[in-house]
Amino acid sequence: MSEQDAQFTQMINSQLSRRGFLGATAALSAGAFLSLNPVAKAIAAASSPLIGFDAVPASTADKVVVPKGYQAEVLMSWGDPIFNGAPEFDPSGNQGSDAQAQQFGDNTDGMSFFQLSDERAVLAVNNEYINIDLMFAHDGKKLSADEVRKSQAAHGVTIVELAKTGNGWQIDKGGKLNRRITAFTEMELTGPAAGHELLKTAADASGTQVLGTFNNCANGQTPWGTYLTCEENFHGYFGTEQAANTQTALNDDYGRYGIKAKPSKYLWHSHDERFDVAKHPNEPHRHGWVVEIDPMDPSSTPLKRTALGRFKHENAAMTINGDGHAVVYLGDDERGEHLYKFVSKGKYIEGDNANNRSLLEEGTLYVAKFSMEPDALKGKGEWIELSFGKNGLDASNGFNDQAEVLIYARRAATVVGATTMDRPEWVAVHPGNQYVFCTLTNNKNRGVKDNQPVGGPNPRAENHYGQIVRWSPAGGDHTANEFDWDLYLIAGNPTVHQGNLYAGSDNINKDNMFNSPDGIGFDKAGRLWIQTDGNYSNEGNFAGQGNNQMLCGDPMTGEVRRFMTGPIACEITGLAFSDDQRSMFVGIQHPGEKGKPSHYPAGGDSKPRSTIVVVTRDDGGVIGA
Repeated sequence: MSEQDAQFTQMINSQLSRRGFLGATAALSAGAFLSLNPVAKAIAAASSPLIGFDAVPASTADKVVVPKGYQAEVLMSWGDPIFNGAPEFDPSGNQGSDAQAQQFGDNTDGMSFFQLSDERAVLAVNNEYINIDLMFAHDGKKLSADEVRKSQAAHGVTIVELAKTGNGWQIDKGGKLNRRITAFTEMELTGPAAGHELLKTAADASGTQVLGTFNNCANGQTPWGTYLTCEENFHGYFGTEQAANTQTALNDDYGRYGIKAKPSKYLWHSHDERFDVAKHPNEPHRHGWVVEIDPMDPSSTPLKRTALGRFKHENAAMTINGDGHAVVYLGDDERGEHLYKFVSKGKYIEGDNANNRSLLEEGTLYVAKFSMEPDALKGKGEWIELSFGKNGLDASNGFNDQAEVLIYARRAATVVGATTMDRPEWVAVHPGNQYVFCTLTNNKNRGVKDNQPVGGPNPRAENHYGQIVRWSPAGGDHTANEFDWDLYLIAGNPTVHQGNLYAGSDNINKDNMFNSPDGIGFDKAGRLWIQTDGNYSNEGNFAGQGNNQMLCGDPMTGEVRRFMTGPIACEITGLAFSDDQRSMFVGIQHPGEKGKPSHYPAGGDSKPRSTIVVVTRDDGGVIGA
């Protein structure tokens, strides 16, 4: 037994061993969880076997690898022009902000595909952040005003028209819908917090008009044709040189979101005053929201939907409940934060966009509380309402109105006793609409910090492998307050650990092991696609796991197969399908980060660039079938 295994056993000796876990939940791994859900079980029976490709092995190569009979072609990379007349990418790092504003942004993440016809489509893509060492010709420790502007122009969202030709899907640089949305695009705050004193600044006395969206992680797509982009680690863009005069003014609510009175990583405050937290302390409150964008109208104003709460949003998984309410599941991606649900006040009416486009403006936000028995890997859960005047959300706990509950949603979640989670990232709703999956990526603080106890859906201390939790709402009703949950899988390394949960659950073996599940999504047939953003050292606890990867899972049987491996030091993230399911769009984010030796996608001695690839089958068939 390794030293780490011994420490683990000592820390949580009441936990089930891997063998005990398998014995106790053998029926679950065979799909008994879904006995709660006869509709989903019938779907599984009708579509099995779901997975129809040969798994690829783990890889440390500097390339994208897909199964035999598939190919992955580059669609666009950071710096590629998206308009006619826009300049080509300049690898020197000397290109200015005007060029970047006309090019594909950096670090591609979540994306959605909007089909217009058999041969036309629109792709909306998040550009999460930048790699300073790759963007500029210097180390980025001091930036000029135009370099700050260039950095801001590389963030946000890229919207492009696609045309399908004999060579597959291609960018149409003449597309009338092509658009860059950046950190200086005008936006509107809507919903209960709009106009609140905490959202007013010297530049915007109304508290409703805000510039920009940035650190856009994952996404969502609505049935009324809009794109949801999610603001995650917004705190890293705010800073100040006036630390001594500012720190006392930044209360615990700033600290809970990671905002500190010191120079920021991106140095935007050095040339864009609104990011100086000493001068404009309300500006951070205007970020950390879900933003709704109309990809079919390049003149439209993006809308920040405050009703969905302010935190470090990963994605926004929407479903329409049986009674017509729009329900959005939301993860807050930080160790020890929470899982949320929004239920619209109004109801969806098919074809009535005037009605539907206001559904995210008003509704009720909830946060999840899971049963936490230390030896149980399944159980019950409840959604606790985050409404002013209920569950202790009142003046006695520092809340004066509903706007403050939403602006300080993290504190509200703590007050009502929500479960701290192992970094809840992407959420995905099965196409049968009866159950939901969420990746819990990792958490070095589990079992170390008092507010992050081991148990329930977070069964391991110092969790560096991650797991996927799934739940079924009571009665198949997504507006219900109760749900049943279990773990679809526990990632691990069975070649390094034996006899405990660090080896992973029964559906994890030496041929499909991985760490840090992050992006997930379903295709129309119900295949679960799992993308990783984890440790790619290929040594120690991660020996044999290679570069980050994408896997395909059967949500009913638990089978998992590796479908793709990425180049050196990348994250695999972002997932979208053409309507016929014969083209899959996947993001390769930050290859070569932190100076790692990647030259993807061009090879040679070229600069590594975040890239979207289009995966197709040689025979033109459905991906994964």
